[in-house]
Formats: sequence, structure tokens, C-alpha cells
Amino acid sequence: MSKKNKSPCKASRLSNVLLSVEDISIVFGGLRAVSNFSCTLKSGELVGLIGPNGAGKTTVFNMLSGIYTPTEGCLFFTDSRNRVHLVHRKKPHQLSMLGIARTFQNIRLFDDLTVEDNVLIAMHAQREINPFSALFRTKAYYRDEQAKRKKTLELLELFSIGSKANDLAKNLPYGEQRKLEIVRALSTNPKLLLLDEPAAGMNPQETQELMQLISFIRKEFKLTILLIEHDMKLVMGICERLMVLDYGKTIAEGLPEDIKKDPAVIKAYLGEEAVSYA
Repeated sequence: MSKKNKSPCKASRLSNVLLSVEDISIVFGGLRAVSNFSCTLKSGELVGLIGPNGAGKTTVFNMLSGIYTPTEGCLFFTDSRNRVHLVHRKKPHQLSMLGIARTFQNIRLFDDLTVEDNVLIAMHAQREINPFSALFRTKAYYRDEQAKRKKTLELLELFSIGSKANDLAKNLPYGEQRKLEIVRALSTNPKLLLLDEPAAGMNPQETQELMQLISFIRKEFKLTILLIEHDMKLVMGICERLMVLDYGKTIAEGLPEDIKKDPAVIKAYLGEEAVSYA
């Protein structure tokens, strides 16, 4: 069970700020996995969170997406109506309804369901029908079902996997499974998309296509994107700003060009080969 915050959380209405993270920490037993992590994401930004294995990156994502509750600190999120919500104690489904979606490093699809059904399940919380309509299969139910299927197929076509809507998810090639997971996240109409190592397991050509895809969906869906990634070519190629974690603490933050020259980052993570990144 998490402890109470040391000080009350007060929302700050900064211009164009979508997510405000204020000194969040989390302790597992006697281990302080993340310590006083703070960041601000503005609408439309594409930001990278990098660092060595075990630095606490995925733990940060788990706090931002409601899987973990911070032991200390505050999280504020601005919804589509420009209302600021205190969200560090909300559950994943509540954050999804507010506009936060994520993918996982290890793909988490429903393997034995079709590609289409994987997306439809993600859209469940957006249903506008009441229990009566669902129970008795009214005209409103079928109209809603038809609209959801139409949107699903449009998304799948946008990602060039529409022809595989009736295939089982487990039968898709790895790269297309990654696409499906992103489609599923986008189907919830998010404002903030959290991508946890989207290039993991991809070959160079797939990674290049992914870079183009991330840039495309950011523009097409008007999203703010925060991503974790070890592929420095991808990170340096598309991120506008980087944050670097090491042993649960932020050791650097800034433009990619500055980060790759930072002595602390080179020592902790990049190594001398960092100078070779474009």
C-alpha cells in the first residue's frame, strides 16, 4: 500500500501542458526503484525516455499508466475539455477514458482472437449504448456495433493490415503485431500515447518504417508521444527532447544533440560510440 504524499498536490494550469509529473517516487520493499522523477509534456510533443536496463524507465511508464501507484509525488493530466485531473491514484481503465494509452515492450495481444476483435475489445469503454440496448440487441446496439467496426477497419487499413482483419493475431508477422498493438491503443482516442520499446525485436528496415509510422500517427492523430527506446538511431531521429534515467534518477534532460554529448549520459549509457549517431 502506498504512503500518503508529503505535501498536498495542487494542479498548475500551465499553458499547453498535457501531462505534469511532479517528483514521483516508488519503493518496492526496501528498494527505491524511481526517485523524484519529474517532467512536463506539452501537447504535440514527441519525447524520448532513455537509459540503461534497470534504470526505471518501464516503472515510470507503469506509474503514468496506472499499473503502479507512486509512493510519493503527483501526476496531473489535462483532458480533451481542458480540465486538469489529479491522476496518480487512478486505475488503467480510468486513465484510458481520460486519454492515456500505452503499448508494452512485450506484445500483449489476444493471440487467439482475430485482428479485428483485438481492436474492438479496446474500444469497449467508448460504447455509448446502455445495458438495456446491449442486452436486448436494440437498433441502437447494432448502430453502435457497426460504427465501431467501421472505425476499426479504417484504422487497420491506415496501417496496411486491413486485409488481415479476420486473421488470428498470433499468425501475424512480428512487425505487424507491433502495428496491431499501436492500432489498439489508438482506437481508444488517446491524447497521450506511451510507447514502451516499440522497435524491440525489429530489424533495421522495420525500425526505419516504424520511425516513419510514429511521425505519421503523431501528425495524423494530433498526439503527444512519450517513448522508451534503446535504438539510438530511432530516438535521435524522431524525438524533439530526451530524458535520461539511471538508477531511478534523472541524470540529464534536453535536446538530442546535447544529450548525446553529455558526459554523464555517455558514461552511464551511450558510451563513446554516441558521437556516431546522426
